[in-house]
Amino acid sequence: MTKNEISRQLHENHQAFIAMMLGFTEADFTKSTAEKWTPGQQLDHIRLSVKPLVSALAYPDFILRLLFGKANRDSKTYDQLIAKYKKALDNGGAASPRFVPKKVSFQQREPIATQLSALVRKLENRISGYPENKLDTLILPHPLLGKLTLREMLYFTNYHVIHHHQLTNRDLNA
Repeated sequence: MTKNEISRQLHENHQAFIAMMLGFTEADFTKSTAEKWTPGQQLDHIRLSVKPLVSALAYPDFILRLLFGKANRDSKTYDQLIAKYKKALDNGGAASPRFVPKKVSFQQREPIATQLSALVRKLENRISGYPENKLDTLILPHPLLGKLTLREMLYFTNYHVIHHHQLTNRDLNA
């Protein structure tokens, strides 16, 4: 996938997730079933997970190389990265504490959605500043998957919102 395709999908998938969240009634937005996160917590989790990526991409690439190193392998494909993520989840992987959302009220819905939308726009803008080849040479740490190339991190971010969109639908229909 090219950076333009990744950026377009990030935008579309996050906007679809946000639209779903903004369409919920208070009862649905705060509904919790069987110790699962509420839709509000799902929304905040996605915001919490996008924020550090946007922050990292504010640094010049030489700082990222200095902090995290340089890729010593080719980037995985989208499907390979998603398979790795699903395997990690199947093996008991879960969100690390900094990405676990606190209780989210219905009144927080719009502010969190607005923040997430702004973060995704910033992410899209920051991606546009990177040459295509830098997506495969720069690496960033992922708390569950280890070191990922920037392209893989963007693949993950794209799939992550899809995954939580699906979880939200599943849990509300349970």
